[in-house]
Amino acid sequence: MQLTFTKEAIEQLTPKLRENKNRVLKLKYDTEGCGCVMSGVTALWLVKEQDADDIKLETNEVPLFVEKTKMVFLDEELTISYNKTANCYMLKSPSQILNPRMSLLVK
Repeated sequence: MQLTFTKEAIEQLTPKLRENKNRVLKLKYDTEGCGCVMSGVTALWLVKEQDADDIKLETNEVPLFVEKTKMVFLDEELTISYNKTANCYMLKSPSQILNPRMSLLVK
């Protein structure tokens, strides 16, 4: 899996990463409250440590962790961009937009 951050996404992430040096960045496929694992929503989480089943993805900027069991819901080539108007991140692939309004949460 290949993940690329756009310049705008990096500019927005950098201050948050500096503020939370003791945390790691995780692409979370969140299913809480969705009723079904197929209805999950992706989000960026800054977590204290990765989980045992997390896989480390190399990116063009910072390491990113993702749950191995949830990788099936993601495309092989991903981009995380930032939308200044909506003040949120966007996760997309060449074939689809996976989440047009992805948040960054400190957990």
